[in-house]
Amino acid sequence: MRTVFLYIALFFTFSIVAQSEQLAKNYMQQGQYEKALSIYQKLYDKNPNRINYLLGLVQSHQQLEQFEKAENILKKRIEQIPNNAQILVELGHHYDLQDNSEQATIYYNKAITTFENHTINNAYSLAQTFEKYSLLDQAALVYEKGMEDNPRANFNVQLAKIYGEQGKLEKMFDSYLSLLQSQPNYVNVVQRNFSDYILDDPTNEANVIFKKLLIKRLQQNPDILYNEMLSWLFIQQKEFKKAFVHEKAIYKRNDEGPQGIIDLARIAISEKDIKSATEILDYVLETPASKDMKLTAHKIILKAKVDNANKKEYKTIVEQYNTVFNEYGKSSATIGLQIDYAHFLAFNQDKKQEAIRFLKDLVKRERLSRFQSSRIKMEIADILVLDQKFNQALIYYTQVQNALKNNFLAQDARFKVAKTSYYKGDFSWAQTQLDVLKSSTSQLIANDAMELSLIISDNSQEDSTHTALKIFAKADLLAFQNKNEEAIAMYEKILTEHRGEKIEDEAFLRQAKLLETEKQYERAKVNYLKIIEFYADDILADDAYYWLAELYSNQLNTPEKAKELYEKIIFNHADSIYFVAARKKYRTLRGDAIN
Repeated sequence: MRTVFLYIALFFTFSIVAQSEQLAKNYMQQGQYEKALSIYQKLYDKNPNRINYLLGLVQSHQQLEQFEKAENILKKRIEQIPNNAQILVELGHHYDLQDNSEQATIYYNKAITTFENHTINNAYSLAQTFEKYSLLDQAALVYEKGMEDNPRANFNVQLAKIYGEQGKLEKMFDSYLSLLQSQPNYVNVVQRNFSDYILDDPTNEANVIFKKLLIKRLQQNPDILYNEMLSWLFIQQKEFKKAFVHEKAIYKRNDEGPQGIIDLARIAISEKDIKSATEILDYVLETPASKDMKLTAHKIILKAKVDNANKKEYKTIVEQYNTVFNEYGKSSATIGLQIDYAHFLAFNQDKKQEAIRFLKDLVKRERLSRFQSSRIKMEIADILVLDQKFNQALIYYTQVQNALKNNFLAQDARFKVAKTSYYKGDFSWAQTQLDVLKSSTSQLIANDAMELSLIISDNSQEDSTHTALKIFAKADLLAFQNKNEEAIAMYEKILTEHRGEKIEDEAFLRQAKLLETEKQYERAKVNYLKIIEFYADDILADDAYYWLAELYSNQLNTPEKAKELYEKIIFNHADSIYFVAARKKYRTLRGDAIN
């Protein structure tokens, strides 16, 4: 029983001490240094060996400009433990606070000199003390000495960050590469850090330094790591053919197949470099890659050609699809290609009935898994929506939901049920479906559901008859049907007949994106400017800033105006989904060499 009481007493003692220390810290943060001093003095008197109590007491005296008392405390500790390098740094900083840099330097050097027969932990804690006071040169020296004297030490991450802050880019890149050699699983973290320095401009100082370093290392040691990093660098610079050279080298040296090459082609397509993507995927088709990989290559390049083709090229695309079907057959193995082909027939060539027959024949002809048949049903439903046969489409989407409960495709089907109900003006049922999807495990679906839900709810409150919302939904349907000019005209109807209503900013934005698609850039610019002028405090403001900046930068050749808009996102919309991209593009336009 006495033991239990002892434990309880100790628990309360530790709890009270911890609360006292936290209270002292709070006083320090609030600038109430005398109150902090009183608490730290009591804590220090009870336990003078606790370093945090000693430093808290010293800092309290320093803030009150009681420098002699602070100095006496530090010197007393040094007398007790002459080789305590951390306290030597603290005493050096104490002199720095009094502008006595000469005396400060003496103690900083003493700390480093005293730093003998150290452990990894000692090296780390001493370097951290230097970093605490932004003494980066000294911190780097300790980390370097720690790694030099102790083969088990690895301070590459800490050194890289210091070198970056010092502007020593080559040393920074070198440290990160050394880290990756020993711990390749850090690659994503390292690339994110590189993104603070690497721009899409090949002449940027950091890009040039990094490229030279990688080539030098590759010549000295043909490690596949350097091919991977060079490929990553060229991708950032949108030099996909140069990245391709290194992806080929990687493919030839490992047994993982051409997935990296296919991923590179996808990135090139996303940047509208169809020529490079075609060359990259043609290489996959020439390799001894698996049948699935080659079909994936065909699927990617044909879809890219469809997305970027004009009507004159449709005949050639049909021939290319048929060439692939002749080689690989129209079977369960080529389902993805066949679905894409049906989509091309319906959405690009307006052959909706032919596309549906094609897909229904596929279902009858082949023995398919539930997932395969559901994918086909989803495409049939999409085509029925295109043909405004909404009720039939809803039946197919519901069948997919029931067949694949909790699967991503089932969630996508539920969203399309909501979207179809929205198109046909059944906003209540659409809202019910969207409420379920807001917590979807797919972030993309959840975001899309939230966006559509807000459009419906915001404009239902303002207008119970849904007059403007019905026009808006009709415009969205026309855009889905690739009837861009008609959709633009329908959004214009909202802008003229429902001026000032809540839906106006959404109409401006949707219309602007379609105007860009139709290369009507000046009209699109006007729309973005109107959102900025009239809805600067609303949810779409950052969208308008970003897309107008992109328009200025990529189409209207006015980079200075683009830079101003990216800057507004950086400083006024830090929570925007465009923040990271805006910051990087701003730095590129400003010509930054480092962050």
